Amino acid sequence: MHNYCINKLLNLKEVKVKNIIHGDSYVKIFIETKASVQTCPCCGRHTKQIHDYRWQSIKDLPFQLKHCYLVLKKRRYRCSCGKRFSEKYSFLARYQQRSTRLTQYIVNELRDTTSLKSVANKANVSSATIVRILDTIHYTCPSLKDAISIDEYKGNAETGKYQCIIVNPKQRSIMDILPDRTQPHLSAYFRNINRSERYRVKYFVCDMWQPYVDLAHSYFPNAQVIIDKYHFIRQVTWAIENVRKRLQKTMPTSLRKYYKRSHKLILTRYHKLEDEYKKACDLMLYYNDDLRKAHMLKEWFYNICQSTKFSFQRTQFYEWIRNAESSGIAEFEKCAATYRHWGKEILNSFKYGITNGPTEGFNNKIKVLKRISYGIRNFERFRTRILHSCN
Repeated sequence: MHNYCINKLLNLKEVKVKNIIHGDSYVKIFIETKASVQTCPCCGRHTKQIHDYRWQSIKDLPFQLKHCYLVLKKRRYRCSCGKRFSEKYSFLARYQQRSTRLTQYIVNELRDTTSLKSVANKANVSSATIVRILDTIHYTCPSLKDAISIDEYKGNAETGKYQCIIVNPKQRSIMDILPDRTQPHLSAYFRNINRSERYRVKYFVCDMWQPYVDLAHSYFPNAQVIIDKYHFIRQVTWAIENVRKRLQKTMPTSLRKYYKRSHKLILTRYHKLEDEYKKACDLMLYYNDDLRKAHMLKEWFYNICQSTKFSFQRTQFYEWIRNAESSGIAEFEKCAATYRHWGKEILNSFKYGITNGPTEGFNNKIKVLKRISYGIRNFERFRTRILHSCN
């Protein structure tokens, strides 16, 4: 009964616990199994003849915040054909010095945003062992759904400075990681996908990079190209910030420092400011007509983006472009030219409401993985770690 309770606590079946030794940083559990009839791997005959015993130390899951070792009295059998072989165990893989559940524990730990060295320290194995286990994990690209989004991240892998990530924005899952973002590589990748899958895609979300849009038109003819909301809204933010920076160069030193410290009053939505901050913002806008007009255009565009009526957004969007083009402010004239060029794709963003938000979230997690690992040059290994951690 006592031995049964220990087995249940350790979750080890069909073994006898002979002794337990506690050290300052380790626990050693001495175990052995009951002799049984074995099948010879050479001739297939059954045998009970024991050749000899050997002690093997097996690394196991941490126990009581200490490193745990299973010290197994390993039995070898002898067959009449002359073959000598070791007994098989459910908790130990062949040629391994760690238990199978420790390997499963390592695989689960690799899902967290932690370094390989940290996982190695927790599991009491070397970093090289963690790398070998990681290399045994493989992920394939799932079939395409009705929506995909594409973006790049700075991985600095052996394949180049930038890598490409393909995401399902509706299911919020990574579909695949590509070693390069160049148009020839992406064309070869999408060309290998079944045509029926590509024609199934209805929405293609990307940023304002022309090669992505060209790929969408070439390989996803049934898809609506959508520009991510973040990438076109920030054009207005950049425009009003550049107006402020241009005007600051003409201001006295004390006033220039004040405008620099208080630039968030201009960027924040006016109706969200408290009364005292609204007065401060009004004083800042009274300084120059360009800044006041830029602020008006910024508020107007944000109102368009926050509207829920597509008919209103469509008419107001082109009205905003016409006003920005005739504003006489170079920064907003440039912004209006960008919007006119990408008008159809931006209106699709208003109409369908699909964004690259999940993709940007995955990119942020990839940056964390890269930082804690101090960079991973091996692309396949980094791809496996990303897919294993994020999906």
